[in-house]
Formats: sequence, structure tokens, C-alpha cells
Amino acid sequence: MMDRYTAGAFILVALAIVAVVDGRNDFIKLPSEARGGATEGNGGADDDSVGTKWAVLLAGSSGYWNYRHQADVCHAYQILKKGGLKDENIIVFMYDDIANNEENPRPGVIINSPHGEDVYKGVPKDYVGNEVTAHNFFAVLLGNKTALTGGSGKVVDSGPDDRIFIYYTDHGGPGVLGMPTSPYIYADDLIDVLKKKHASGTYKSLVFYLEACEAGSIFEGLLPEGLNIYATTASNAEESSWGTYCPGEYPSPPPEYETCLGDLYSVAWMEDCDVHNLRTETLRQQYQLVKERTANENGYYGSHVMQYGDLKLSVENLFMYVGTNPANDNYTFLDANSLRPSSKAVNQRDADLVHFWDKFRKAPEGSARKIEAQKQLTEAMAHRTHIDNSIKMVGKLLFGFEKGPRVLKAVQPAGQPLVNDWNCLKSLVRTFETHCGSLSQYGMKHMRSIANICNAGMKIEQMAEASAQACTSFPSYSWSSLHRGFSA
Repeated sequence: MMDRYTAGAFILVALAIVAVVDGRNDFIKLPSEARGGATEGNGGADDDSVGTKWAVLLAGSSGYWNYRHQADVCHAYQILKKGGLKDENIIVFMYDDIANNEENPRPGVIINSPHGEDVYKGVPKDYVGNEVTAHNFFAVLLGNKTALTGGSGKVVDSGPDDRIFIYYTDHGGPGVLGMPTSPYIYADDLIDVLKKKHASGTYKSLVFYLEACEAGSIFEGLLPEGLNIYATTASNAEESSWGTYCPGEYPSPPPEYETCLGDLYSVAWMEDCDVHNLRTETLRQQYQLVKERTANENGYYGSHVMQYGDLKLSVENLFMYVGTNPANDNYTFLDANSLRPSSKAVNQRDADLVHFWDKFRKAPEGSARKIEAQKQLTEAMAHRTHIDNSIKMVGKLLFGFEKGPRVLKAVQPAGQPLVNDWNCLKSLVRTFETHCGSLSQYGMKHMRSIANICNAGMKIEQMAEASAQACTSFPSYSWSSLHRGFSA
């Protein structure tokens, strides 16, 4: 049990971490610092006689503090189901450790907004737990049943007249997307899979919605035109994306939840789908509405929603990919965005700290729950400090104390991919993690630094020597465990 002095000191530190007052608003600031659409449509919005709609939904995280990602995916499933897609054509990846988690105040139920209905009911459990892998995701996209390991066996068995919708939500970093299992997804590997899918001639067009920090880096300079792929991302190549409906926001989740219920970009496109007639609303119109809502006029939080690939596809109607709820057939599209952003948002990388802090704050004094929350928050913060300091030291050892920080922070020109040699990046990440422990979901933010080390011509041997000097050891707690790393 904490003595009074220790508890008091801890609370002061935690308060300093999570709360500041701006001259305009109170907000959380954490360490990571007219059927009018028809005229724009393709004229064939109501023609569903040719081709099949396919959808792949993937939540790339685990842990109750990441509640929002699985909530996002479950909500997306409900939209597709109401839109008329069949379960045989909807493939769901999620770790499935949220609905019946001991932290969940409503066992068996997942919500995606403060007053939302249960979005978990009826969701297919195609790939759960350790079946949620990059390998299975790629096999599903390519329709390769023989390459699967576990799961329902469902794949995108599409034909040349079919349309495919992919939605991914999780943590990310420059050039990488998280998964609840290792290895993570590197941008070049994902783009290669999309190119193979196009070369197979097994789709008419493909739409990819991506929620992650630095999500633009997955497509920037990598996704060529001519693949009949249209992609939008929650953020550009250099910024975080944001959680929403979090403790301390307005509107906030019910007080017993202690976690963010959704992600800002994801909630924006899905709540738009919930109320609009998608036979007449185009991808471009939704992009504009989502962009406005996600950016937020307050300026402190929010991100820049981006679009990549074959932008000409954006004149097509959403119905062609996600169907439409018949209950919305009489909706008249308005350019004005009636779905306003909430008053606050939380950086994706800080949502775990918000959960641990809210849990600590509400737990009875001296209880096992309070002690557990203190331990979780302390270990998460210590891991962040270790990773941040280790990367900085590696940069200084490789390039000198003055030049090192500048090299690590450099950004490639717009339109250029993150790194010149992806194999180098993967090798240097493995080398760093071997000596310093897992980067984990937080450490993804440093992928640009490691890419810059590659771009500067450094080799594995130099990275190994610098990492060994920077990290004579690494913490033993779960955040640094190598099973959370990027490498298989």
C-alpha cells in the first residue's frame, strides 16, 4: 500500500502530465505531444446488378486502453450490414479482447459513442487473437486460402467486376502500421500486396480508409496512380491522429468506461454514413466533410485528412462500396457539416495514459485497483522515457552530439517515400530492438529517425554498436518485451 507521501507525489506528477489550461479551453495535453451528390456521382449508383461488394475490416491493437479500435471496426461492420453486404463478403480482423474484458463495464457490449448502441452484436469473428497477423491480412486481400494460418478461412475471392472496401484502424508511425502480433505492417509490403491484387485482375476498384498516426506515410510516394485504388488517411505523413469520446472530453463516455470510445477520423466517416443516403453521396463529398470535422477549427488538436491514388474514383457514390441504409433513402445531402467535432480530443499515442490516469483517479484510496493503475502508468511513462532517450543517444553516437538531433528529425520532401531502402529500415529496427527492447505502439513515432539513419548510409554494424552503447540493458516490464516488437 502506498504511504501518504508517495501517493501525494505521484498525483502531483500525474496532474502535471495530463492537465494544463489554455487561455481558451481546458484540454488534455500529454507527453507525445440535395441529393445534390447525384450530379457528382458516376450515374450508376443504383446499379448493383454487376459485381460484388467486398470489405475487409481490421483493428490492429489489443488491450482495453485501445478499446476504440475494435469499437471502430464493429461500428463499420454494422454500417456495411445495414448497407446490404453479406457476411460472406465481410471479413473482420480484431483481437476480440474488449467485449468480455474485465475492465468493460457492459460485458459482451461494445459502443463507439457516448450514447451509442451495441456495435459488437453479430460481428463475424473471422480472425481473432493470434490469428490477427500481417501474413493473414495479406493472404485475405490476395484471396490466397492456402496461405492462411487459422481463422474462418474467408478471403477476398473477388472477380474483375467487384469492388473492395478496406478499413484499417490502429496505432501507426512513419511507414508502419501496428498489429497485435508481430511483425507489424510496413508500408512497402502493403503497397506490394495492393499491386499484386491489381495485377491479378480481380477487382474493378478499391477504396482504402486508414486510421493511424502518420497514416499518410503509408501511401506518400508509394501508391501509384493506375491501380484503380482510392485511399484516404486520418493524418498526413508527419502528424498524429486522434482519439475521441475520451474521458475529460465533451461529450465524454459514460464515467465507468475510463477509455476513449472511438477515433476522430473514423467516427467522422462512420457517423456520416449513419445518417446519409449513400446512393447519392460521393466519396469526395464524404472526404470533404470528414476532413473538416477531423481538422477542427480550434487548432490544438486534429489532423489533416489526406487522399491518395486514383482521385478520379472519388466521384463515385459510397453505395458502390459500403451500401446504404434504406432508412436514409429520403435524406437530402447538405454540404454543411452537421456533425460537429467534440470539444477535446486525445493524441492516439496518449490514449493509454488517459485510461491509466482515469482508472487511478477513480479507484478507491489504497485499493488494489489504484495500485495497479499507478503501476501501469508508471511503467508506461518509464518505457517512453527509455525509448526516447535511447533513440536520441543512438543518433548522437552515430552523427555527433550536435548533428545527431538534426539528422533524426529530418523530413523527406513532399511526395517522396519515408526511406530509400526498406530492407535497411527493417534491419535497423530489428537491430535497435535487440539491444533496447520493443519500440511498441508508442515507439512507432521514432520510425522516421531510424529511416533517416538508413538514408544517411549507416549499416547494421554501426547501428548495432551504437544501440549496444546506448542500451546496456532495457526494462523488463511488458511494454519493452520483444513480443511487442516489429520483428517476427
